[in-house]
Amino acid sequence: MATKIRLQRHGKKGNAFYHIVIADSRSPRDGKFIEKIGTYNPNSNPASIDLKFERAMHWLGTGAQPTDTMRAILSYKGVMFKNHLNKGVAKGALTQEAADKKFETWSQEKTNKITGKVESLDKASKSAYEKLMADETAKNEAKAAKVAAKLAPPVVEETAPVAEETSVAEETPAAEDAPAAEGEATPEA
Repeated sequence: MATKIRLQRHGKKGNAFYHIVIADSRSPRDGKFIEKIGTYNPNSNPASIDLKFERAMHWLGTGAQPTDTMRAILSYKGVMFKNHLNKGVAKGALTQEAADKKFETWSQEKTNKITGKVESLDKASKSAYEKLMADETAKNEAKAAKVAAKLAPPVVEETAPVAEETSVAEETPAAEDAPAAEGEATPEA
């Protein structure tokens, strides 16, 4: 029997959720399957993939053929790379320890890459939220200032008579222009 590793669609319209299954190649997409080995949710960012690694390795080793999408998912999770290394060990191209070491370094790099992406997405969403809150605060302050200006009583400016200011200004220079002579005696003395 020809077996396939493929996706089985679940979820609602516009919000797909997939089960990763081993099925006979002749069965329909959402029909009978042999074994469920995981789930795939493309709606989250990054997409969440839960996979039984050892079962996927077993089915690849027994000859199950993955579909194109499943081949990409298995490559992302490292199943295809591990299968490739195991074939190299079986042929004698490298030792099991060397293969395990190569897979471990690849796995660490992949984990670092994924955590970096998650952190950058978190940082971007936090900065977007902070910017949104700052803009909202500025808008609220502008509205509060408008309302305060509208509700404040009108200020009446008092204007002083102009005639009085000019008469005082004219009298002072006249008194300063006529200084008393030093030699003259004041009437009081």
